[in-house]
Amino acid sequence: MTSTKLAEGKIGRAGFAGRWRTLVTPAQSGAANMAMDHALMERARRTGERVFRVYTWSSPTLSLGRHQAARGRIDTGAARQLGVSLVRRPTGGRALLHHREVTYSVTASLEREESARDWYESINEVLLAALHALGVNAKPALVSGRTPLPGSGSCFVRADDGEISVDGLKLVGSALLRQDGALLQHGSILLDDDQHLLEQLLPVGEAPAAPAGTLRRALGRTPAVADVAQALFASLQRVGDVELTALESDVRLASDASDAERIYGSDHWTFRH
Repeated sequence: MTSTKLAEGKIGRAGFAGRWRTLVTPAQSGAANMAMDHALMERARRTGERVFRVYTWSSPTLSLGRHQAARGRIDTGAARQLGVSLVRRPTGGRALLHHREVTYSVTASLEREESARDWYESINEVLLAALHALGVNAKPALVSGRTPLPGSGSCFVRADDGEISVDGLKLVGSALLRQDGALLQHGSILLDDDQHLLEQLLPVGEAPAAPAGTLRRALGRTPAVADVAQALFASLQRVGDVELTALESDVRLASDASDAERIYGSDHWTFRH
């Protein structure tokens, strides 16, 4: 994505304002988390509602981008020894170790003329404002050079142009999918840095060469997940100028997520490349 100047004013882009739902889900497996994001994207197509979800992971999980190579490249034996699960995301991008982090997802219906890039930039504005409210001096990275291919390497190997960083270190890893009239963007805000574990899971030279940015490093403490979620929702309401209501029990959503979990939990999907 191309970087832009991000300010903490009203976003004001058509399509972003209006009514949003918020959802906080308990820690789940990688397959269950990806299935819920998948089901929320289906729900956005069906209802037109936008949902901002915050979630965590029940165990360390290596997630792979939709098109990232896995067969013969991921050390599954080392993953078992480390207690790391594997999952493939519906979105693109590179490998990421989920553990001590706060993960967000945004799902929305998208008209043909709407720009996914505008949505990405709007969501980044919300993330930046939330991080500033928490006391984190985060900013979009300004870098040059070639972005690593999605078929290799770690998401946190470097901060690419426009990605959110702190003290020169990448803090937020995000990925976006636009498909059949709906958008999904989800990403990781690291509480602490577990990305070094990828050195034992990925081929030599593809793990992070430098530490990742973390909220603990930036703040000198580790904020509670609930505090980060509250900052994100408050930022969405303030910067996005939107109306927020909690998403209550949704039988169809739960059913769709259960069906999708069988896909995301399968080796056929995980090792499709």
